[in-house]
Amino acid sequence: MTFVTHARLPLFEDFTLGRIVVTEMRALHEQGIVDSLAFVVMPDHVHWLVTLDHGKLAGIAQTMKGRCARRINKERRTTGPVWQPGYYDHALRADEDLRKQARYIVSNPLRAGLVGSISDYPLWDAAWLELG
Repeated sequence: MTFVTHARLPLFEDFTLGRIVVTEMRALHEQGIVDSLAFVVMPDHVHWLVTLDHGKLAGIAQTMKGRCARRINKERRTTGPVWQPGYYDHALRADEDLRKQARYIVSNPLRAGLVGSISDYPLWDAAWLELG
C-alpha cells in the first residue's frame, strides 16, 4: 500500500511525525490486524507491505490514516487533512518474491537520493532483510 500526504507536503521530514506513522503501523501489527512485512516512511508518502490477518484492505488503510491524522494534527496543533484521499495498492501474486519487494520498498530513500546507505535512514523496517 502507498499513502500520500495532502498536497504532497513533506511532513515526514519531521522525524517526530514520521515516528507517529511507524508507531501506528506497528500497533496494527501488534493488534494482529495485519502482518507488517516491510515499510518506509518517505518525506511525503509511505510504502507498507502487509498481509491481512483480519478485515479488508480499505478498512485497514482508513484506520491507519485516521489514527495517524489525529496524532499528527495534535502534535502540529493543526486541523485538516493529513493524507490525500484513498491509497494505492498492488496485490502480489503467489509467484512474486516478498523479499525482493521488501528490498525495493526500503530502498526508496536510496533511489530518492536522501541517503547513501539505507542504514542512514531511520524510518524503515522489514521482517527479514539482508542488505548485502
